[in-house]
Amino acid sequence: MFELIKKFMNNELPTPTNDVYSVHRILKTDFNRDPTPQEDEIIFGCGCFWGAEKCFWKLPGVVTTSVGYAGGEKRNPTYYEVCSGLTGHSEVVRVIWNKSQVDISDLLKMFWECHDPTQKNRQGNDIGTQYRSAIYYKNENNKKIILASKEQYQKQLNKNHLGVIETEIKMIDNYYYAEAYHQQYLASPGSRQYCSASPTKVKLGNFPGSNFKLKNYIWEKFNWEIDKCVLRSDNNPIKNNI
Repeated sequence: MFELIKKFMNNELPTPTNDVYSVHRILKTDFNRDPTPQEDEIIFGCGCFWGAEKCFWKLPGVVTTSVGYAGGEKRNPTYYEVCSGLTGHSEVVRVIWNKSQVDISDLLKMFWECHDPTQKNRQGNDIGTQYRSAIYYKNENNKKIILASKEQYQKQLNKNHLGVIETEIKMIDNYYYAEAYHQQYLASPGSRQYCSASPTKVKLGNFPGSNFKLKNYIWEKFNWEIDKCVLRSDNNPIKNNI
């Protein structure tokens, strides 16, 4: 990500635009839409949003994903403004899922396991408030299960002598789409395969309210023991064989 900022400083990046081509490169769904009554949405911050988005679009039952900015006050920020650290926004992934096929507890499992939530205002080598760990929810009904998952994951971290969770958790109304060239970036031709996430290798177990729908063979596709695991897999969603 630092290299991208350097390119910006040297005027080597495309001119920023908030125009969003809303067909998902992989899922072929419209990511610029609201969830249906059978669906729900949530927003995750896991460091650089390129790798984080791929983690979620690969899960069965995820209808669509996009990357953007949330958590701050500035309206319609650009990537360059967010990189300054002055907007209050973090880089995030918006996930819409089919509630009959995947549960929010599955998404929370991916969230806690795919990065290090004990790192404050950073993820790996990417440093700044824009890389903070975050869960932003729009449905008040999801608050209880989010907090329950956090409590359980903290217990697992404690058992492994790891730090305190720094994840920002709050309800928000605004989400701003990132520029078109960021959307599903890791699946775009010529993309630089980069992910700043530094997973703790600690797994999230059952917790109050959890209702995991995804089977073990799906989670076996994500081996956090391998450095930059998500970059080593193909871009295709994992098929649910059951």
